[in-house]
Amino acid sequence: MNVVMLSPGYPAEMAYFTRALAAVGATVIGVGDQPPSELPAAARDALAHYEHVSLADDDAVLAALHGLARNARIEQVECLWEPYMVLAARIRESFGLPGLTVAQTVPFRDKERMKQAIDAAGIRTPRHAAATSVHGVWEAAERIGYPMIVKPIAGAGSADTYRIDGPEELSTVLPLLRHVAEVSVEEFIDGEEFTYDTICANGSVLFENMLWYRPRPLQMKQHEWISPVSISLRDLEVPDLRAGREMGAAVIAALGFTTGFTHMEWYRKDDGEAVFGEIGARVAGARVADLMNYATAGDVYVAWAEAVVHGRLSRPLERRYNAGAVFKRARGAGAITRVEGLEKLLTEYGDAVAMIDLLPVGAQRRDWQATVTSDGTVIVRHTELQPVIEMTERFAADLQLYAG
Repeated sequence: MNVVMLSPGYPAEMAYFTRALAAVGATVIGVGDQPPSELPAAARDALAHYEHVSLADDDAVLAALHGLARNARIEQVECLWEPYMVLAARIRESFGLPGLTVAQTVPFRDKERMKQAIDAAGIRTPRHAAATSVHGVWEAAERIGYPMIVKPIAGAGSADTYRIDGPEELSTVLPLLRHVAEVSVEEFIDGEEFTYDTICANGSVLFENMLWYRPRPLQMKQHEWISPVSISLRDLEVPDLRAGREMGAAVIAALGFTTGFTHMEWYRKDDGEAVFGEIGARVAGARVADLMNYATAGDVYVAWAEAVVHGRLSRPLERRYNAGAVFKRARGAGAITRVEGLEKLLTEYGDAVAMIDLLPVGAQRRDWQATVTSDGTVIVRHTELQPVIEMTERFAADLQLYAG
């Protein structure tokens, strides 16, 4: 099968999905704006052909592929990077290929249309409205009330996302959103935040993952001193997760998603109510694929490829561990000068540490507001949840990177 992979080498994890497509027997045609020499080796070695074209130019991409189609049959199009999901759908429609159409893709990108579709299915969402002007935001605030969230309609992660507790804060935040054409204004839901991630094929869920954010992503974004933690949970049968798991399956059905990765975020209120957050027709970022691999001792890259190419998994992915990722932010600015606390933590927890990936001394700090992974990642795992909570808290508090 000839499969087109949009952006096969960027972001970095896309290279592993590209390699997985080839590993399960697909002939992979890459289309991207990275120069061929800059493609990661994992992607470059997996590609049968590469079209170097600007992904921001839909017409140029379609022209390149229609030219290629004179010599090679294009049978499937895959894209796991959110900015180009609609482009992938346009290509499918142009070639008459299976998969999400433009109309089906837009609700995964437009948060207001997404919530309208979920509302129509009778699933609990935050009160919400879209706005394209300052006046529109103020009107939405009057209807929804405070506290509320303002974020881009087509954003990803927590970029340009703000909690607003009153009119004065809204006046301060609105100038920061001038570059955003349309925003979603929605009720702030007070509760724990989780994900519901799946690999699906032909409308069936083949693998489920639930991630627990500690603290909530919005808090991670607001305070530099926080070491964000994400825990992939082993036991999804516990009562506290049941409502979110049922909601996740209902959301996927309501949006007509059939094959590939999904990443949904949801809230669990103190009274147990589950409230929908948002969903993407893609894998989560921030090393969640790696975290799922450590939790299953499997390979979700290959599992996804098997699902989209063959419609099944050759072997089930079993959740064997609770796996927790801790993302470290260095203290200070400039280059990393030293790391403290690691040796002691490894002495205590070494057998449970699955991965350490910290910036080396001399490397420049990353922009902590632009990337969740920040200046390094530690992943720990254990069959029981409480030890993972303890270890992630210790690595968050006692492992320190310094820059200067």
